[in-house]
Amino acid sequence: MSMRVINRFAARLNWFVERACALLVGAMVVIIWFGVVERYFLELGVTWTEELSRYVMIWAALLAVSCGAYYREHIGLELVLQRLPQKAGRYLVFGLDIISLMFFIFLTHYGIGMTQSGASQYATIFGMTMVVPFAAVPVSSALTAIQIFAAMIRNLIGAAEQTSQ
Repeated sequence: MSMRVINRFAARLNWFVERACALLVGAMVVIIWFGVVERYFLELGVTWTEELSRYVMIWAALLAVSCGAYYREHIGLELVLQRLPQKAGRYLVFGLDIISLMFFIFLTHYGIGMTQSGASQYATIFGMTMVVPFAAVPVSSALTAIQIFAAMIRNLIGAAEQTSQ
């Protein structure tokens, strides 16, 4: 698999996830505003807006983690990296990438089990199973693992190109 293919796949995946996050945040705003208008003006007795907006917010926030990984905007050690020699910094970044990748793969695996257990749990107001809300964990973790892997490959190939020049 070439570097160009990995970059293109990661960029397209990120493009899709960014739009999904924007749609989810927009939907959350509409749901919350509907809840406010309904409570104070329409008085329809709708009770599901708070719970639905919470689930939508969880999905949006967790999906956004993969966007941060794509842009390498996740928590980093910039202060430490600036003080290290370039080669040592690359080793540190690689080590952190491996740890992050392992964590998100574990979280994906754990999240699948959690989502399966959600089939027997029900949301308070909706009466739906918790599969969809719980699925945010394995889906976002898998997307984040993919983006971390792609960023790691970009760094490794970029470092190899720098040393060969």
